[in-house]
Amino acid sequence: MSKVSLFFDYLKGKKISFIGVGVSHNDLIRLFLDKGLDVSVCDFKTLGDDTVASKDKFPAELYDEFSKKGAKFFLGSDNYINGIMQADIVFRTPGMYFNHPDIRAAREKGIIVTSEMELFFDLCPCKIYAITGSDGKSTTTTLVKEFFERDGKRVFFGGNIGKPLLSHIEEIGEDDVAVAELSSFQLISMRESPYAAAITNITPNHLNVHKTMEEYIDAKCNILRHQTAFSKAVLNLDNENTKSLAPIVRGRLSYFSRHSTPDNGSFVDSDGWLCYNERGKITKVVHQSDIKIPGTHNVENFLTAIALTWKDVSLESIASTAKEFGGVEHRIEFVRELDGVRYYNDSIASSPTRVMAGLNSFDRKMIVIMGGSDKGISFEPMAPLILEKVKLLIVMGQTAKAIKKTVESADGFLQSKIVIKEASGMEEAVRIARECSQSGDIVSLSPACASFDMYRMFEERGNHFKKLVNEL
Repeated sequence: MSKVSLFFDYLKGKKISFIGVGVSHNDLIRLFLDKGLDVSVCDFKTLGDDTVASKDKFPAELYDEFSKKGAKFFLGSDNYINGIMQADIVFRTPGMYFNHPDIRAAREKGIIVTSEMELFFDLCPCKIYAITGSDGKSTTTTLVKEFFERDGKRVFFGGNIGKPLLSHIEEIGEDDVAVAELSSFQLISMRESPYAAAITNITPNHLNVHKTMEEYIDAKCNILRHQTAFSKAVLNLDNENTKSLAPIVRGRLSYFSRHSTPDNGSFVDSDGWLCYNERGKITKVVHQSDIKIPGTHNVENFLTAIALTWKDVSLESIASTAKEFGGVEHRIEFVRELDGVRYYNDSIASSPTRVMAGLNSFDRKMIVIMGGSDKGISFEPMAPLILEKVKLLIVMGQTAKAIKKTVESADGFLQSKIVIKEASGMEEAVRIARECSQSGDIVSLSPACASFDMYRMFEERGNHFKKLVNEL
């Protein structure tokens, strides 16, 4: 009997509770229910009525679907804990902080607390290539997937992007490849690391949850901490926080850099070629002018993916990906051109550093829609670039006034002649952008914030933006 079969056999007769629904859990809940397991769904949200905003209530369609299959529900901030405390096994959604008092109380009671990714790493029979970082991990993860697929491999793709991988665990064979994006919320409780791990960069992020930068970095370290001597690790030589993690690397270490040539790793030469240096043997891989997706940050994403997959994929697959890959949805995603104005959806830019990468991808002053829920990160680092690159800033959401105040307080604000307008929501923001734009302009949704003040996820925010723009 396989390890996966033994695991599902072990689950029979156990009370299993899932905290929250969403991308990480929905398919997994379906799988467990289809196997006849005892499943409870626990959530802060209640079903509510039509007066409750959709982001604040439990999805009625999921309630109907799961209840018909036998799921039990513990909904509401006062009731969800009951479903946790009566369980034998609890699956924590990444959005539920690992050190939350209720999670800690469950562990102290002897309840098994795990997560979709923790269990996937334990059960997966094939090599796992995993990427984390503050910025660039979604595009890099997708590039790695593209490399392997173009080489003819069957790839299972997920984690913090795509579908939950554990729901496909019975399909995966030893010769397949798993490619995962991992967030700090997933990594904080991980006690197993992937065969190949990359950290794109580490900058302040999610400090509203982690509270300290030290905890945030420590969570990221789990992608390296449990590797073996035969594992692969890739670090950013240009990012001090990332480079400083080299001492904890157990396996084969390589770097990537745009500004220097590592002894072992990927870099850009003086002629613009992305190369790999393997202990003195330099191989040209692809020219940066052949990379279809714009921006120097995407050169870094390719360098990361090249270093992570070196000798595991063909140079031809890397080159064809560079020339043909059009980018990740919600990441500087072209939406449409109307009356000479080009609209871009950069909803995934939920931190100042991501916004800055997006602004640097264009060679003209832009109209930018910004704002959302507060992540506890300072907006000051992006203010100078906003003054340089933005002519109209439209702010909305919980952080609107904070962003406006930061930009107005920056040196050079008056000289920049930037215009700042406040919008009540996405509808008004898109309307203002339409009214104030002219042929040749670029309009970008680049929030610099999480989406939870108005939307369930950044994808929902980006889709709403695209819908409104396409309706213009």
